[in-house]
Amino acid sequence: MKAKRKTLIRHLISNQNIGTQYELAKLLRWKFGIDVTQATISRDIKELGLIKLPLGNGEFFYAMPNTVPPPLAPSKDKVRRTLADNLLTIEAAGHLVVVRTLPGNAHSIASLLDALNMENVMGTIAGDDTILIVIREPEQTDGFIKAIYKMMV
Repeated sequence: MKAKRKTLIRHLISNQNIGTQYELAKLLRWKFGIDVTQATISRDIKELGLIKLPLGNGEFFYAMPNTVPPPLAPSKDKVRRTLADNLLTIEAAGHLVVVRTLPGNAHSIASLLDALNMENVMGTIAGDDTILIVIREPEQTDGFIKAIYKMMV
């Protein structure tokens, strides 16, 4: 019964966000007719090595330890502040954009841009004070630069 319960727990947490032991026990009871106590759920969670990951809205959910957490989208205020305080210049050449930052800030700005998941951005490469951004199509470059400047105000 224990092995079956653990398999069902893995199945449940893989298919939906479950944030509490109570919620997990309730789902086991409702979906599979398995009555368990909170103490049993707690032991199963420990034995399975489950971890809690953030949802980004202040809540957390259980996940298998090899689960990659979803990237948290930065707040508009954080984006504005980070770009306005650290970005020096933006220049484009075809589908490439070069961003110059204050020394030591290129990595954090590149990570911030990556977290925005902009459809026209293929990727970023950052040094100490320079970021190379690859835009999918050359005609999207101007729109990308305008979007960056718009985020700064």
